[in-house]
Amino acid sequence: MDAVDFRFMDFKEMVENLIIRDGSPMIPETIDRLFADIANINRESMAEMQDSQIEEMAVNLWNWAIIKKGALGLSEEQSAKLRHVACKLVCMCEGSAASEEAIQRQILMNLKTGKGWVDGGNAVIADEFFQAAMAGLEKLYVKLMQSCSTEFHVTMQKTATERDVFRVLSYQAESAVVQQDFQRASTCVLRCKDMLIRLPKMSGYLHILCYSFGIEAYKQNKYEESSFWLRQSYDTGKMDKFSVPQEMLGKVLRLLATAYMDWDGKEYYKALSAVNLANKEHLTPGGLSLKMKILLKYETAKEEFLGAIMEILHRDMSLDFCLSIAKLLMYHERESLGSYFLKIICEHFKSSENIGKALLFHVEVLLQRKEELLATEKIEEIIIAHQTGRQLTTELVGCLHNILWKKAAKSFQVEDYADALHWYCCSLRLYACDQTYLDFARLQRNMAACYLHLEQFDKAKEAVTEAERCDPTNIFTKFYVFKMAILEGNSDRALQAIAPSENLLRAEEQEENDVVTNRSLVSMFLNLAAQLALQNEQQIVAEKALEYLAQYSEDGQEVIIALKCLLRLVVPKVSHMPESENKKKQMDRLLICLNTALPKFAQYFDGEVSTSGSRTNEAHWFRKMAWNLALQCNKDPVTMREFFIISYKLSQFCPSDQAVLIAQKTCLIVASAVDLEKGRKASTISEQTMLLNRALDQIHKCRDIWNLLKETGDFSSDPCETLLLLYEFEVKAKMNDPLLDSFLEPMWELPHLESKTLETIASLAMEMPAHYPCIALKALKKALCLHKKKESVDVLRYSKCMRSLINLLVPDGVPNEELCPLEEIWGCCEDALSLISHTEGYPETEILWLMIKSWNIGIFMYSSNKYMSSEKWCGLALRFLDHLGSLKRSYETQIHVLYSELLETLNKKKGPTC
Repeated sequence: MDAVDFRFMDFKEMVENLIIRDGSPMIPETIDRLFADIANINRESMAEMQDSQIEEMAVNLWNWAIIKKGALGLSEEQSAKLRHVACKLVCMCEGSAASEEAIQRQILMNLKTGKGWVDGGNAVIADEFFQAAMAGLEKLYVKLMQSCSTEFHVTMQKTATERDVFRVLSYQAESAVVQQDFQRASTCVLRCKDMLIRLPKMSGYLHILCYSFGIEAYKQNKYEESSFWLRQSYDTGKMDKFSVPQEMLGKVLRLLATAYMDWDGKEYYKALSAVNLANKEHLTPGGLSLKMKILLKYETAKEEFLGAIMEILHRDMSLDFCLSIAKLLMYHERESLGSYFLKIICEHFKSSENIGKALLFHVEVLLQRKEELLATEKIEEIIIAHQTGRQLTTELVGCLHNILWKKAAKSFQVEDYADALHWYCCSLRLYACDQTYLDFARLQRNMAACYLHLEQFDKAKEAVTEAERCDPTNIFTKFYVFKMAILEGNSDRALQAIAPSENLLRAEEQEENDVVTNRSLVSMFLNLAAQLALQNEQQIVAEKALEYLAQYSEDGQEVIIALKCLLRLVVPKVSHMPESENKKKQMDRLLICLNTALPKFAQYFDGEVSTSGSRTNEAHWFRKMAWNLALQCNKDPVTMREFFIISYKLSQFCPSDQAVLIAQKTCLIVASAVDLEKGRKASTISEQTMLLNRALDQIHKCRDIWNLLKETGDFSSDPCETLLLLYEFEVKAKMNDPLLDSFLEPMWELPHLESKTLETIASLAMEMPAHYPCIALKALKKALCLHKKKESVDVLRYSKCMRSLINLLVPDGVPNEELCPLEEIWGCCEDALSLISHTEGYPETEILWLMIKSWNIGIFMYSSNKYMSSEKWCGLALRFLDHLGSLKRSYETQIHVLYSELLETLNKKKGPTC
């Protein structure tokens, strides 16, 4: 449908288009505009239209509003606005010559428009239409009286007019109630009430109207107004015995009695009178209960209570109702009356199959009044009756158990274990004829607890055995089985009792029973088990309980405490154990404990480090424990590394003071050293790569810590920097890092670099799979320079360094003149010879090695027709020979003979090739 813009239409067009185009989205806006415009429209502004046209438009709008209210979902307010507009249009056409039919139509429209406004929440506007309807009725009455020809006709018209007046007055009363104008509302209702003599059929309507007014006033705590409306409701209801049932009259009177009771203490007799009248009109349990409540609220004489009690019995009320009255008396501190009534109830209903309810309630009352002897007698009677044929229902058996158990629990709490056992034994007697009750195992556990406190261990054991037979998986049953095993010194049995706790903790779903499977309960069980085991010197059992607790508890603090206790128990034993497979297993167990603690600290601190408090102290304790365990693993580097890494991780939850930084540095250095050693022995490339990468990561972390540590003091004597340098060089060399030269470039310039470090670099550079001879040569040359610069040369280290350098320059096998730098080798030999000449202590084996190396080069030169060079290198060998000690005699003759033969041959072959 095409959209229609109502904003540029006159009033008539808007009404017509609203009716025609009933699907327009502009309907709400149009209704609001019509409602706003009608206030400014009168007959003169619509002079171009005849009365009949205006009436037709109004009727059409009225009917459209009625039909489309449901179809278009118009609200009460929108519907009221449309009726408002239609009614105003119709009223514009009224005149002195208006017909009876037109006046009646206006009255009807005014009434319904006013009622619509009341329902729509605007009673003030409604009053305007009710007044117009009343004026229309007066006008119609005059007109009708003028036109009536007979007395009968006059009577009929009067009755019809009065009925309409009644409706207007009732609507005005409803509007006044909405506006909280009690005076006006009551005036209107009383006028209506006076008219009931002539309009008896309207009494039912007025009865319901007043009742609804009374309910609304009661909800608002306006008890005086509520009582007025309810009285009127009752009075008008009594006028029409056929349409208003006695049940409704009783309902009105009970609410009236309640209003009197809640209103004021002075209205006691009115409340009592109202409820008595209600019970006379229509007796219900609610009426009798209300009467008892009224009596209880005021200082009523005992005789009146007794009368009310006997009335209840004479009225043949149910047992449940009678018990509720007895409980009501007890609740309002009328114990003697309640107890008396209870005795009467028990006697009155003694043949009832539900008498058990009364008997059990009587027992409860006796126990509350501390008449325990009478209560015991009554319980004895009930149990005997139950066992001899007058059985209680399953529900009542459960109630009796609860009564007995509550009494037993109270005695247990005050440590009167014998009395508690007495009540539990009473409960136990019920099982002889009622084996369906599910808490038998629980009862046996409770009895076992009492026996244990009374030190009757044999009976306690019997009770526990019975509980285990009935409910073996129950966590409480397991606890008592455990406790008995501990007291008997049966460690195996105790371990069996706590072992299934692991399954309970893992279980996600359990069958509904008395088995409680939540983790907190099982954790409590394991806690108690550990304590009990330690108290009875069962350390192995305690350790296992703590182990389970730490492994499966969700409480971080609980886990930390359990692990701390476990470590304190296990570590002293392990420390004194000789190296063995068993000790290795125990160390692995401790490793698991510490690894379990680690994530709990992470949860504690949540990424932040605390500077004080118990949590930081705990972290320090565990850090030091891991450190000490690492020191005990000097013969097992892999396990030692794991402890040091845990110590490092735990130290991250501690403030970074100097001591912690030193510990962190040491942990990472040791871990890196172990990984490098394992990397050297790795059987596969992938394993070696993993180990080297892990070591590199630890080296980087350690370097960051080292930089922080240097800011806290003087660490010039600490070899940390050198170790980090060597470790990182080894990783990069073995991983064939293309940036290795760049890494070493700044190192060569370091002023504090020692010869030993350079020698190690040279060794690492040539250690498989690394192969960097250039780096090794450079490192060895620098090392030799550093050796020579020292005032006192370490000839042993110098000799080894020299051998390494010459070996690099002249690899094993036959020398190759093109590959071997002979001049450089000659210079190295001359340097060595010079040192040998001026320093004592040069190793004789090294001198011999230099001699042989020189001689072999000389022979190689001879074979290459380099006779002059050959003579030169062989002569160098003789010079080394001169410095031999005890070995000289072994080589001297042979070397001189060979040298003489060589010279002789050289003299023969001297030529230009030399």
